[in-house]
Amino acid sequence: MNPSWRKPAGALLIVGLITVWAILIASLGNIVIGWPALVQAIFYLIAGTVWILPLGPLLKWMETGRWR
Repeated sequence: MNPSWRKPAGALLIVGLITVWAILIASLGNIVIGWPALVQAIFYLIAGTVWILPLGPLLKWMETGRWR
């Protein structure tokens, strides 16, 4: 059984995705700071979970080589 290159590549993509997402959300900090605390909490709660959505297809690709 040959090791797959998809797992290390997928792991790097996941780290890259998290990094880009964190930078994007942090760059919005100056805008979000002026919002009411409850709205900020909701924004960060949603932003903190949305990055998970592309992981499903990515993990499937890592295992099977197919996106769907």
